[in-house]
This record gives sequence, structure tokens and C-alpha cells, in this order.
Amino acid sequence: MERAHIQIRDRDGAPGDHADGSRRRPPAWLYALGERSLPAEVSISGQTFALNRSFKHDFFAATGLYERDARRMVVKFGRRAALFGLPLAWLGRFMIGHEARLYSLVDGLTGIPAFAGRLGESSFAHAYADGHDLSRHDRPADDFFPRLAELIAAIHAREIAYVDLEKRENILVGADGRPNLIDFQISWHWPARSGGRTAIARRVLSLLQAADRYHLYKHWRRMRPDQLSTEQLAAAHPPLWIAWHRVFFRPITLARRRILEWLGARQRGQKGRSEEARHMRIGEEQAACR
Repeated sequence: MERAHIQIRDRDGAPGDHADGSRRRPPAWLYALGERSLPAEVSISGQTFALNRSFKHDFFAATGLYERDARRMVVKFGRRAALFGLPLAWLGRFMIGHEARLYSLVDGLTGIPAFAGRLGESSFAHAYADGHDLSRHDRPADDFFPRLAELIAAIHAREIAYVDLEKRENILVGADGRPNLIDFQISWHWPARSGGRTAIARRVLSLLQAADRYHLYKHWRRMRPDQLSTEQLAAAHPPLWIAWHRVFFRPITLARRRILEWLGARQRGQKGRSEEARHMRIGEEQAACR
């Protein structure tokens, strides 16, 4: 895809500013853009899009919704800020390049927002998918999970593992009731030219795709168990290696959350959100722009 031309105008103000001073201000090194907020405007192929809202700003990336008339685009910016003097812009470029490549590989699949191309070395854009995050309280339409299963199978057919399906917030219920998938930051694809046909590469891909199917059926079982056969219900129980992964990494995850709470980067009890969180309580939208 032809690379789009981009110009960026920054907005003043550090991430995480709170006028009432009610919370600890997190250190700037926690955020991909450091002291900077998301750009107020981006110009893509000569058209100016204005920032509507910040979805998420964390250590690795910052993501925002940009609008021009009725057109809405999601723009993701990779890390640019240094960490205690150590340059990390290379990491931002690498991660943005990886995710942009994955979006290009799945572009055209029904349920994947249209990829709009790279915007320089450390950002890219894709179309905004109207809808809401899949919630544990949802009861999706009868065709929702069958369509999601077809989408996962189509991704797998392109020798990709989505990997992040455990996070329910990455699954969007479109305005038309159909499933959409976003966030390919940690998705897996080993190109054939770089050894993707080797036995170890095929084994890794097989394991990760099996994990995708497990997480698919886990969500399906919790929300629409009436649609599943006995065999499909059995597939919703975690493989042994996923169970062991939880045993070892759950304490690390909890420790990370406590550290972020102590630093002021996370509210106590705050649930995780996708990079394009659609529903937030009052006050959370400010937190999301950090």
C-alpha cells in the first residue's frame, strides 16, 4: 500500500494532567510520547483530521480517534520517548511496523477495520469501526459468534495467530451487530522467507492458533452456551499449557498493576481496556489519554 503523507501538529500539555490535583501525576517515562499528548491534528494525503478523543496512552503506544467531516480514523503512534536517557524510538518503530504489517495481511477481511497505511515510521491509521466493546453482560445475536469463528478461521488461513483474543475488549460488537477485531500489536506471523515454514515455526503457530480457538469458545460458552455442542463446550476449557501460564504469570500481572497504581498510572480496581475503548465511566476518559 502506498505510504500516506502525514503532518502532525502537537497539542500542549503533558499526559495525565488533572486540574483538581486529586491523583498522583504519573512520571512521563510511563508514556509512549513522554510529556506530549496526542497530536491535535494529523494531515493524511493532504486532508486534515482533528483529534476527537484519546483512547489510550501507555508505555508502548498512544491511540486516538481523528475526524474529518463524517470520516473517522484511528491513528496509533509508537513510542518516541526515551527511558532514563535510553533511546526507545527504535522500539516504537519496530512495534508499529509489526502491527502495520499484520493489518496489511488481514486487510479486506470482513470484520477487520480497513487499513489506511503507514503514517511515517512510527504511526499508522485504520478506519474506525463503529460499535462497542464486547461485554460479559452482552447476549450477542445468534450469528455473532459463528461470524467471529469464521473471522478467526480466515485469519488463521493467512498463517497468522491473533494471540490477544483473551482480552474481550478487543472484540467489538459493530453497530450492525457483527463482530470486529482490533489491535494486532502482539499477533503472530512468521514470514516464510524468514523461516516460517520450519518445523518449529509451524509448531509455534499451531499452539498460538489453538489458544485463539480456546479463547473464542471461552467467550462463546460464557455468553451463548445454548449454541454450543458438547464437543465445543469441552474446547472451552484451557489446555494444560495455558493453565500453567496463568499460574506463573498471574502474580506478575497483579504486581504490575499494584506498581502502576502506586505510580498513579492506574486507578485501584480499574479494569483493563482495549486500545480503542468505547465505553468509559466519567473520569476514565481523562485517564485513557495518558
